[in-house]
Order: sequence, then structure tokens, then C-alpha cells
Amino acid sequence: MGAFRTSNPTLTEKIFDKSLHQNSTAFGVMSIRGTMNKFGFLLLMVMASAMYTWNLVTPETMSTANTIMITGAIGGFVLALVMIFKPTWSPYIAPAYAILEGLFIGGVSAFFNEMFKDSYPNIILHAVGLTMGVALSMFLLYNFRIINVTNRLRSIIMSATMGIALFYLIVWILSLFGVEMGFGPNDGSLLSIGISLFIVGIAAFNLLLDFDSIEKAAEMGAPKYMEWYGAFGLLVTLIWLYLEILKLLSKLNSRD
Repeated sequence: MGAFRTSNPTLTEKIFDKSLHQNSTAFGVMSIRGTMNKFGFLLLMVMASAMYTWNLVTPETMSTANTIMITGAIGGFVLALVMIFKPTWSPYIAPAYAILEGLFIGGVSAFFNEMFKDSYPNIILHAVGLTMGVALSMFLLYNFRIINVTNRLRSIIMSATMGIALFYLIVWILSLFGVEMGFGPNDGSLLSIGISLFIVGIAAFNLLLDFDSIEKAAEMGAPKYMEWYGAFGLLVTLIWLYLEILKLLSKLNSRD
């Protein structure tokens, strides 16, 4: 069981291990295919709600769109916390989480598109394409065991992810006191771009840990409802990857 670890807080050994104590005969048994099918469904939900917010963003409806985006971000965060503590609710909450996150992602994408409409009109299309390309590449690397998820690799990725989380926290706290450290979407410095490249890389490698966690859970015979939970955890990492790639592209464009 020590090999079943991930830096994604939604896909931890404790949560999956706890689910094994549920009556798996009553719920059915988790499978990798079932998890990926549910992930595909959640991704479609995200895209549909994102398009709604995207189409809503105009100069006249900016305030409304901003409210919807913030509601999606806060609502998605709350539902994520609920699922972490109540994985049995994931079949009902995961779709709602996907919809709320889509509202947030759609708003963020629309604002970036508006910000770079003259200098980089295809930034969103490129960000989506790169995210899907990276995700597919990491899946193939994992599936064909080109990269093996070893304990050493897990430790490195987990440590780096915790460091990134701490970095985000420090930047946020300093911003509350009016201290701006830069690293925004318009910061095209080599340091800022380098940090973004590093974070994108760690987010991508987190996908490997997610794939490994889902596979291990299926092998252990986790209950069927954990397919929804595994799909939710994978979606969390993919959304993080998309946002980081979007920031990286904006920084690269600002350097031109």
C-alpha cells in the first residue's frame, strides 16, 4: 500500500483505502475503463458549461459573467472538499463540480481571450490543444510503461507539488498586503517563464500519479462509486494543467 500515493489531495491512499471497507458487493467494483468513461463525461460537462460562460462575456455583461465565474470557482472548491470527505457522494456531486468548474474555466478563458485578442487571438485554442496533447502524451507514457511510477518519482513530484502550493500561498498572502511579486500573465521575464515551465511540468507529471492511483484502486477492488471519485481527481489535475499552460502562453506572448 505504500506505493499508492499521489500529490493530488483528492487521490490519496487514505481515501481509496477507506473505500475498501465499504460493501463492494453492494456497490460493484471499480474499473479503469469505467473511471475513464466517467472522466470523459465530466470533461464534456466542463466544456458545455465553459462555453456558456464564454458566450456570456461581453462588455455589457462583464459584471454578470464575473459573478458567475466567481460562483463557479467557490462552488467548485466547496464541492471538492465535500467529495474529499464524502467519496460516497461523488456520483451525485462530481457532475455538479464539473459544471461549476466549467463556469469558472469559461470565464477565465474569455478574459484571457479578450486580453490577448490583438496580440495572440488563438491563445485559448492553443492552450486547449496543448493541454490535451500533454495529457495524452502522459497517458501513453504511463500506459506503455515508458515512465514507471516509482517511489522515488512519487516523492519528487509530491515534494515539488507541495512546494508550488506553498509558493502560491506566499504570493497570495503578500498580495493581501499590497506586495506584488510579479509572475502575472503579462510578466515575460525569463524567471517568470521558467517558473511557469516548471509548474506545467509538475502538473503534467501529476497526471502520471493520478493514472497510477486509479489503476491501483481498481486492482484493489475499490467500490464502483470510486470511479466517479477517480474521474473527479483526474479532472482536478487536468484543469490545473490547462490554467498553467494558459499562463505560460500569455507570458511567452508578452515577451514578443
